[in-house]
Amino acid sequence: MKSDIYTQEGKKKGSVELPTSVFEAAWKSSLVHQVVVGMQANARTPIAHTKIRSEVKGGGKKPWKQKGTGRARHGSSRSPIWRGGGVTFGPRNDKVFAKKINRKERAQALYSVLSRKVKEGQVLFVDSLTFEAPKASHAHTVIANLAGVSGFETLASKKHNTALIVLAEKNTNTQKSFSNFGNIKVGLTENLNTVDALKYKHLIIVSPEESIKELEARAQVSRVKATT
Repeated sequence: MKSDIYTQEGKKKGSVELPTSVFEAAWKSSLVHQVVVGMQANARTPIAHTKIRSEVKGGGKKPWKQKGTGRARHGSSRSPIWRGGGVTFGPRNDKVFAKKINRKERAQALYSVLSRKVKEGQVLFVDSLTFEAPKASHAHTVIANLAGVSGFETLASKKHNTALIVLAEKNTNTQKSFSNFGNIKVGLTENLNTVDALKYKHLIIVSPEESIKELEARAQVSRVKATT
């Protein structure tokens, strides 16, 4: 399968051959859901924290004697049933939410999402993005040019999660030029993952030949791991 390559001016420049293993994978909703939940759990940082009865202050002395007062017996005011006492079954910041995600599952989930996006016409291949210096106005012009490509008109109008720009290698000028765009994120191919691919409507893959080689390498690693 081939796909067109465009310049940053929005003009067609050529085409690129898309590997079947990466861009023609079957849609696996259960696997994608499993990987997304796992990645979100691994990125979770517990903040809410309550103290149990052994951590709250005070309550070292028995509130009153065991018998003869007519009141219920109590051993400590740190008991969860007392105001100011410990909390039972409250949130703890030492809880671990991490989930294991196999390398093969992670790669196959990403390929499944990429394949679906290509099928739905949501992946745009751009030969390069050149910025002599970080400049938001230049970045805005580039997005306006790419919005002229058929099927990508919403690049210039969608306000949230519009596009993920995927670079083959780090480019400081490009990254800084888009840093003030709230609806566009710039990342590297080596860091492309299922969560980001699903979050943004469009994927703009820069330097497609190099990026595709990087994506294919993940598939090869997965196959090697599966056979060993």
